[in-house]
Amino acid sequence: MAALSVNTNYGAMVALQQLNSTNMALSETQERINTGLKVASAKDNGAIYAIAQGMRADLSGFGVVLDSLDRTGSTVDVAIAAGSAISDLLIDMKEKALAASDETLTTAQRAAFSEDFKALRDQIDTIVSNAEFNGVNLINGSTAEITAFADADGNSVITVQDENLSLGGGVVTIAATASLDTATNASALVSTIETSLTNLNQALARLGTSSKALTIHSEFVTKLRDSLEKGVGHLVDADMAKESAKLQALQTKQQLGVQALSIANQAPQIINSLFQ
Repeated sequence: MAALSVNTNYGAMVALQQLNSTNMALSETQERINTGLKVASAKDNGAIYAIAQGMRADLSGFGVVLDSLDRTGSTVDVAIAAGSAISDLLIDMKEKALAASDETLTTAQRAAFSEDFKALRDQIDTIVSNAEFNGVNLINGSTAEITAFADADGNSVITVQDENLSLGGGVVTIAATASLDTATNASALVSTIETSLTNLNQALARLGTSSKALTIHSEFVTKLRDSLEKGVGHLVDADMAKESAKLQALQTKQQLGVQALSIANQAPQIINSLFQ
């Protein structure tokens, strides 16, 4: 049996230490439940926190990459839509040119075809001028190329070359002043339009390939970001079922600790009975 002393209550000291330890564990568990994190700061686990912060930085970077890919993809999609519209116009223009090449037409009849042709020709210029997204036009010759970030560090990019679809350019070789004023000019324009259609189909194929590459990479980055986010969760997220059970156990332990400390504090009073 331990000696009784009015100066030292060893039992109370032990009970108090145990209660303090329980309170600290309870506070930690409550914080995990409140934040949903088992590693909320460097003091919880310095190594894991550092790894998680590095992964969070990559996650932020991949968010920027996805934004960049989306903007570039939208710019290319606008260019493709414009190119498709121009292709339809060229088909109509070929029909007008072929009809106007008929030497049996009267001057008035050919003039009517020529006016229709000019309207279609000018529409190409309108489409090219307005095929812009976010201030970038990929088909009017004003932009040599556009790039999108491919990694979270910005060291790798995906480049999309421009396709100048302006009248009189390398793709659409029809002059901006082309008309069907004579059967000879109309016949020559049929060949020119066919060449332009071939060039345009090739340009659209290149733009389509670039758009596909951007889409594929965007899907990859999305999956990579999701995997990183899941990895961060595994490192720092608290198991709420486990923490809930732990909370209940610690609350019970805390109550018992308070009772134990109360009993220990009553021990010195026994000394009074020795002198009665």
